[in-house]
Amino acid sequence: MKIAITGATGFVGSSLVERLQREGHSIVVLTRSVDHGRRVFPSVAFPNVEVVGYSPLASGDWQTGLLSGCDGVVNLAGAPISERWSDEHKQAIMDSRKVGTEKLVEALGKADPKPTVWVNASAIGYYGTSETAAFDETSAPIENDFLSQVCQAWEAAAQPVTDYGTRLVILRFGIVLGMGGAVAKMLTPFRMFAGGPIGSGRQWFSWIHRDDLVNLIIKALQDPQMTGIYNATAPNPVRMAEFCKTLGKVLNRPSWLPVPDFVLEAILGDGAQVVLEGQQVLPKRTEGSGFTYQYAQVKDALDEIV
Repeated sequence: MKIAITGATGFVGSSLVERLQREGHSIVVLTRSVDHGRRVFPSVAFPNVEVVGYSPLASGDWQTGLLSGCDGVVNLAGAPISERWSDEHKQAIMDSRKVGTEKLVEALGKADPKPTVWVNASAIGYYGTSETAAFDETSAPIENDFLSQVCQAWEAAAQPVTDYGTRLVILRFGIVLGMGGAVAKMLTPFRMFAGGPIGSGRQWFSWIHRDDLVNLIIKALQDPQMTGIYNATAPNPVRMAEFCKTLGKVLNRPSWLPVPDFVLEAILGDGAQVVLEGQQVLPKRTEGSGFTYQYAQVKDALDEIV
């Protein structure tokens, strides 16, 4: 296949590109900085990767023919959530997903031939947070919640691809575990014997191993039966206290020193709610699609990572 990918230099995207390269697919990396893209994917190591510049927030000549001849599109681009949410950054979080997707869909309209499949990222923030409820792909979004509003706008922006006969798969990502990302930020205090539950410890932690997420994206690209919404989470979410306890065991370190809410809030501002609040998200449609997890239990995932 020939696959165009936004967000290809990120934590998930870079792993996806490496996997597709190994399997012999052709990849078009869409990036705001061609120089950065070529540093991440040098031609010697990535002969099947073409790095192409684009302007994700503005219509322009870049859209014409950009996606022509591609079999699929994977849209992962979005400003990071794990930062302080100033008004400016909240706007960047929204625009990078909503407007960025809208402009890419415009490019799809100018493509000939058009891609047959479009895999769009979203997030489990769509469902809001709860210590008691369980959510699956049929659950409704929450009102008056910023992250849910972002996810709803992101998904809505991708829907018009179906008007062109392109199969749309939306994957709502849980917290992605791998060497880097959330785990990397937690390793240092644990290794310094200062690890422990974050916040109350009672909040749900819905996660997925990065390898499983990459496998799910590839399945979505290749399986014509997959369409619509799928939760990209492992089938066994855990409470934060259990996650931190398991991480401590894997590292052979104690997990007893709680990280108070105000510490995270001081660092992340509103962004702390991603960690301090949580939701129990179950991948019912994902499992129903026949997808097989390599890492269904959090201990197995952490053993592989660390």
